[in-house]
Amino acid sequence: MKANRKFTRDEDAVSPVIGVILMVAITVILAAVIATFVFSMGSSLSKPYVVAATVSQISSEKIDVTFAGGPDADALSYLNVTVTPGDSTNPTKVYGSMGTSGNTTAVGANPRVGETVTIKGDDGQFAERDHVVIVAEFLDGSRQVILDTYL
Repeated sequence: MKANRKFTRDEDAVSPVIGVILMVAITVILAAVIATFVFSMGSSLSKPYVVAATVSQISSEKIDVTFAGGPDADALSYLNVTVTPGDSTNPTKVYGSMGTSGNTTAVGANPRVGETVTIKGDDGQFAERDHVVIVAEFLDGSRQVILDTYL
């Protein structure tokens, strides 16, 4: 009895056609899984609110912030204003807000279009390159930066 048997013909485990079909099927399934994952991530993003505010420097110690409104103005709870003076080596931030109460400048709940608040600093504090950031808080509790500029 012979222990070694020689292969006399080409014996493949799987035909090349079936191998190609399996590779294509695996590729299609993998692409579908990746596409489902990628496209489902977009639904978790929230729609940004559209509101606007403007700032203007009145003098070296006063900056006016005016609420300009927008399509989502009714959803606005208040605006927080932060001014960082740019002329000092150790700037002190000045805060103000529309729609809150407490130790900040308050204008009343739900600012109305055209409403203005004046942020007051020390004499000469707002001279040049003052950084103004306005953050809007909405009735659903979400926050959004609506203005980030230098005066």
